[in-house]
Amino acid sequence: MQVAPPMARTTDDELLQAEAMLWCHALGYMKTMALQCAITLGIPNAIHRRGGEASLPELYAAVPVAATKRPCLSRLMRFLAASGIFAETTPTTPADAAAAGPRYRLTAASRLLVDGGDTCLTQMMLLMASPLGVAASQSLAGWLVEEGGATAAAETPFAAAHGEALYEFLSRDAEFGARFGAAMGADSRVVSGMLVGDGGHGGEVFAGVASLVDAGGGDGTMARAIAGAFPHVRCTVLELPFVVDAAAVLAGDGGRVEFVAGDMMEFIPPADAVLFKVR
Repeated sequence: MQVAPPMARTTDDELLQAEAMLWCHALGYMKTMALQCAITLGIPNAIHRRGGEASLPELYAAVPVAATKRPCLSRLMRFLAASGIFAETTPTTPADAAAAGPRYRLTAASRLLVDGGDTCLTQMMLLMASPLGVAASQSLAGWLVEEGGATAAAETPFAAAHGEALYEFLSRDAEFGARFGAAMGADSRVVSGMLVGDGGHGGEVFAGVASLVDAGGGDGTMARAIAGAFPHVRCTVLELPFVVDAAAVLAGDGGRVEFVAGDMMEFIPPADAVLFKVR
């Protein structure tokens, strides 16, 4: 019979820190939900329209929050400011504090949530917080204890939650597939802008590269940016057939980017370099 070794004694300070850590993990999802709430209410857009900074009364007038729940909006803003999504400025005089309370400014993160620009990531953030993704994460424990098998539900937590793999779901649900594609394209615009922009290192990265395959390149946003900035690189997007069918129609790249239908887990066309944007 094995006897468990005695547990090390935990000091009160260690116990307090451990409990705080567990609380942070248990409530970590609230950061995601608070961010989703702010985007849905249009708070980043409202602050942007005010020149990048707004008081609570200005936000009350700009976003659709019931008058009886305005104190809850103030708590939401303080929570998001503590998380770094917004920056909070405290009034310097008691009179200003009593009249309008704190002011909230856009940060580098929340500027990415303002609609209308090439660096807007609202669709990506809303996708991450969608019920489909949340349900998949809630299926993780059950998926881990199930024996593997030939069924689709054995492959991933997403399949366990929804009965089919993510890309099968995307090919069947046109509305969600369009949202997914728009979110991925938005993220690619941000990343490609950093890569091929004036401050990027694309020149060094693609020096001597004559051909490139963007594996899982979606609608070709990243590949088109690379082909436009570095004409000597022949770019190919490898994607699933249903993605290629939709993306090729929207390409508008003058033939600089080739779309190939296929599964990256089965083959990748030969090239000097293979790009995986997020892996």
